Amino acid sequence: MSAAAAAPRRIWLCADDYGISPGVNRAIRDLIERGRLNATSVMMVGPAIEPGEVEALQAAAKARPRCAIGLHVTLSAPFRPLTMHFRPLEGDMFMAFPKLLRAGLMRRLDSEFFRNEVRAQLAAFAEAFGRAPDFVDGHQHVQLFPQVRDGFVEAVGEIAPKAWVRQGGRDLPLAQRLASPKAMVLDILSAQFRKRAGRAGLAFNPAFAGAYDFTRAADFGALMRQFLEGLPEGGLVMCHPGFVDEILTGLDPMTEVREREHGYLASDAFAQLLAANHVTLG
Repeated sequence: MSAAAAAPRRIWLCADDYGISPGVNRAIRDLIERGRLNATSVMMVGPAIEPGEVEALQAAAKARPRCAIGLHVTLSAPFRPLTMHFRPLEGDMFMAFPKLLRAGLMRRLDSEFFRNEVRAQLAAFAEAFGRAPDFVDGHQHVQLFPQVRDGFVEAVGEIAPKAWVRQGGRDLPLAQRLASPKAMVLDILSAQFRKRAGRAGLAFNPAFAGAYDFTRAADFGALMRQFLEGLPEGGLVMCHPGFVDEILTGLDPMTEVREREHGYLASDAFAQLLAANHVTLG
């Protein structure tokens, strides 16, 4: 076997939501330090993104220099915009993501509001980290939504053109797509997103995995085996590890599932799964 054939597939394993709570931040840093993550995306509108949390993440990533830090663009409730006069809002918060998706599908959004908000979040990231993000993705996949994606792509192309952006599609057999309605919706939305990003000259991940029903007590180890199967070089797996705290409980229904993900990713079983699938995060 040649050296090229023997080389393991390098993928991105990205923990979303750094900045949503101290417990989530701590769990993500723990996994970065263990070498069990090689990317995380940061919510600049989150309540736990003060300078100490930024410095701690930078220190963890410095020990793992191939760990990418990206911006987790957040445009849905219960978070608030950085820009004045942003629309649409519910009270002083962004809309809930199902309503945002419906509004985009019905062409009721103004992409200019989203372009300005993404620009503001990119600027906040640059101020906090002293540089542009390595990549840009979206909380609850908002970057893929119709009309939202137009403003998102314009802002990233203008402010951080060297960053890659996250799309949520993957070439899978029809039977596998039908087995996961959430993944199928992401795949459909991602087709237009890839075209829009490509026209803007932005790079994006070749494949995506990690979507599942977070409301069920799923076997995350079994899911991870499915995610890795056939994932190409440079493919991305999304995850949401964390430790539950009061701030997280008040903001997000994903609580215990985050601890299950952290427990599995920190385990010997996960390291063995990577080796068995000839996959590396290095």
